[in-house]
Amino acid sequence: MEAVKLAGLEPASVFGYFEKLCCMPHGSGNTKIISDYLVSFAKEQGVRYIQDGLNNVILFANGTVGYEDHEPVIIQGHMDMVCEKDADCSINFETDGLDVTHDGSYVFAKGTTLGGDDGIAVAYALALIADKSIPHPPLEVVITVDEETGMYGAAGIDLSMLRGRKLLNIDSEEEGVFTVSCAGGARANITLPVTRHAVYGPCVKLVVDGLAGGHSGVEIDKGRANANKVMGEFMSESKKLMPLCLTGLEGGSKDNAIPRSCTATLVAMGMEIERINGVAEALQAKIRAEYNEPDALVYADNVDALGGNALSTQLTDKVIGLLCGAPNGIQAMCADMPGLVQTSLNLGVAKLDKEAFSMTFSVRSSVNGEKTELLERLEKLAGMYDASYESRGHYPAWEYKADSELRDVMVAEYTKMFGAEPKVVSIHAGLECGLLGEKIEGLDAVSIGPEMHDIHTSRERLGIASTARMWEFIKAVLKAL
Repeated sequence: MEAVKLAGLEPASVFGYFEKLCCMPHGSGNTKIISDYLVSFAKEQGVRYIQDGLNNVILFANGTVGYEDHEPVIIQGHMDMVCEKDADCSINFETDGLDVTHDGSYVFAKGTTLGGDDGIAVAYALALIADKSIPHPPLEVVITVDEETGMYGAAGIDLSMLRGRKLLNIDSEEEGVFTVSCAGGARANITLPVTRHAVYGPCVKLVVDGLAGGHSGVEIDKGRANANKVMGEFMSESKKLMPLCLTGLEGGSKDNAIPRSCTATLVAMGMEIERINGVAEALQAKIRAEYNEPDALVYADNVDALGGNALSTQLTDKVIGLLCGAPNGIQAMCADMPGLVQTSLNLGVAKLDKEAFSMTFSVRSSVNGEKTELLERLEKLAGMYDASYESRGHYPAWEYKADSELRDVMVAEYTKMFGAEPKVVSIHAGLECGLLGEKIEGLDAVSIGPEMHDIHTSRERLGIASTARMWEFIKAVLKAL
């Protein structure tokens, strides 16, 4: 398939491969199609490949003329994307590609996330391999799966066959910023078993919507409101007016995305919708002012039903207690690096189904002890409300390397190309470099990427000019190596 909607954009090869990727479903946990495409690409290009049982793919490209005997360089990214969409978007992420387009400055997808995180890394790698005229050492291209849901691909991949010790990770979103270390993290779940019974009375729907959301690592420092936490407060204030029996609740869809909306349905005995909307108006004003969320909406609607299969008031109180009691957001800042978040968590998903109420968190910290303490707090919270707790997807922090030949080469090339030194930073968001460093002794890694905005949201967009500049920079770095 040739690039159609991105035709005319430069670099043509990079955007051509990127559009091909966008045409395939490739959300986390749904990577077989894109993994098989990478294998087909390898066969067409005549390069050696490995596809493992997890769908991770490694491609081995020879060095170009004059670079055949140089040390291999590892190019690394992940093939899966976060699947978020607007409420009125009909795309089925399990089966459909994206409706990708551009406005001359940015590439974006209509109504959905774009998957520039991290499809652009894959597109860069394929374009490098396909163009035999680009000077580069042997390339070992490592493309992992399920990074967005716990770095499971990086955790399970076998890298014992790699010879390279310099790794260029292309999974960052700020041009001119070189990331050289990051926090470790884990996912945590709290699950409260529930029983239901018929409850009669007027029904109401509570809605929290219009929040900014965002990436729970990159944008946790922006102080944005969390829709699940706001819903907990909404229900807590409403139950002071009348008894509540919860029938449904759903907020957020990814543990590492700050939830933008949450909806709850309840049977409210003695309900007066005006009184609940009085609570809503006060809460909406508070969220708009305190969290700088000008588009925040908090309101209640009547539901055309009388009663429902609901939780008891006691179980409803437990759900409210869990939502209100859950820690969320920044827990500690780094004393040594002003402005860097040290420890945080995000209540990304809250859901009531037939048999249980569940909450899913993304926990991050560059201090292992603080990460452990935060997970222990969640476990204690679960115990207070007779809920179960589990943690999974643990990944280590990527520690700063004082002596880095790769970083030195990249800084020199960037300064020569753009006339200014790049920023060298540590970040709070998780990257796969920590896990890969555990598998490759002496790994020297740097993470870069072109300009992207609002990743993990339907407003995600990729800078066209920045993509071109980073393409030229990557080629210059490979030539220098």
